[in-house]
Amino acid sequence: MAKNSKALAKTKNKILITGGTGFLGTHIVRQFLEAGENNLRVMASSIPVWMQDEGVEACVGSVTDEKDVAEAVKGVSAIYHLAGKVSRDNDDAVQMNKIHVQGTRILCEAAKEAGVKTFVLASSSGTIAISEDEEIFDESYEPPLDLVSRFSYYASKLYQERTALRDFNGKGLKLVILNPSLLLGTGDERLSSTKPVLDFLARKIPFTPSGGLNFVDTRDVATAFINALENGRHQEKYLLGAENMKFEEFFGRLERLSGISAPMLRVPKAISVPAAGIIDSFFKNWDKTPPFEAKEVEQAELFWYFDSSKAKEELKFEPRDPQETLNDTIKYLRQNFLGEGVFE
Repeated sequence: MAKNSKALAKTKNKILITGGTGFLGTHIVRQFLEAGENNLRVMASSIPVWMQDEGVEACVGSVTDEKDVAEAVKGVSAIYHLAGKVSRDNDDAVQMNKIHVQGTRILCEAAKEAGVKTFVLASSSGTIAISEDEEIFDESYEPPLDLVSRFSYYASKLYQERTALRDFNGKGLKLVILNPSLLLGTGDERLSSTKPVLDFLARKIPFTPSGGLNFVDTRDVATAFINALENGRHQEKYLLGAENMKFEEFFGRLERLSGISAPMLRVPKAISVPAAGIIDSFFKNWDKTPPFEAKEVEQAELFWYFDSSKAKEELKFEPRDPQETLNDTIKYLRQNFLGEGVFE
């Protein structure tokens, strides 16, 4: 249950959660309900029956549709903006920009018109913390544009942040931007975030990259989002991560917990990235799905390290032991996508 839940319970006006049926959104909804907050409205393409049975108001629509958005923000005091598209394929750039940038502009303008006072935006640590070495970032760093611009998803999230900072500003308004790393844990029905672990369990990862990642349990991120409603500061960003870890160690932990052997092959970055591009182009030219995305390989050769001290201090962010997160992720994926023991 989220900290400060009593202070959040039973708000007079609605709390709107766009994209509230996704991996993170579902956990936020569940934690709000557990805390006694029953004045929730979820905007998505479809709303599950269990949410409606719990009293969540369904608002079917898209953040890119002005009429849908105008209806969604009526009587709302706070917005959690989670709606988005996660893709490592740069061919999806137009769609991601439409949802992340245009959708955010529409939502910010409608929110101000409707008198919404608080706007909590879900962004990504990838708008701040990317490097070619093992540098550890915090919120004071300027975005590394040369690296961010290589990946359409992170570029669209950076422009989304800038759109919100520009368009949801003024007297009495509060915009809080949260930047979680790779979300792991239970409940990722669409595999929007946990697919790398699934690929490991299915032995689809051919080699161990030389880069490093940061990951975090989505349940802990959900709690931080809820706490940000009251404790987050206007126009501040908060990085949310549990641990920085090289892929070699990450795969080693997955191996010990799952019994699946980590990839033995090591390929230098100078070879892996161009080779992945060639393989990707070959498969796509024959209208076949490549065994892995070229951009996934490029990302895995970089480092995504950062420090979450600011969120821990101001949002009471308390990431659990990464071992628990990895173990729960493996169990969830096996039970829901692989079947216990299939690859053992």
